[in-house]
Amino acid sequence: MQNVLLVVQLILAVALVAVILIQRTAQDGGGLTGGGSTMGGLFTARGSANLLTRVTAVLATLFIVNSLALGMMASSQHKNKSLIDQIEPATVPAPAAEEKAPETPAAPQVPLAK
Repeated sequence: MQNVLLVVQLILAVALVAVILIQRTAQDGGGLTGGGSTMGGLFTARGSANLLTRVTAVLATLFIVNSLALGMMASSQHKNKSLIDQIEPATVPAPAAEEKAPETPAAPQVPLAK
């Protein structure tokens, strides 16, 4: 289910970016649709602005709802699991009984001749 929502999230994000880029700019430059061309009907300046504004609002709402659903799914999978609980306690091996090596007698020191 989470993979399906991730794919939907990706599609919504791409669609939202595309719809925003198609909208007219504040200077009436026309965005990516070619400036001030009027095609009549639905794609007049007012008609396309209303349609694209509504589509943007719907896509943004779906994007937020999908994000919340993904967040809830992710948090339910990791419930009551902190990072500290996931770390296994390190087992320190007990020091082995130290055996004393037999002492070797030191070589006798001979005084140096002068």
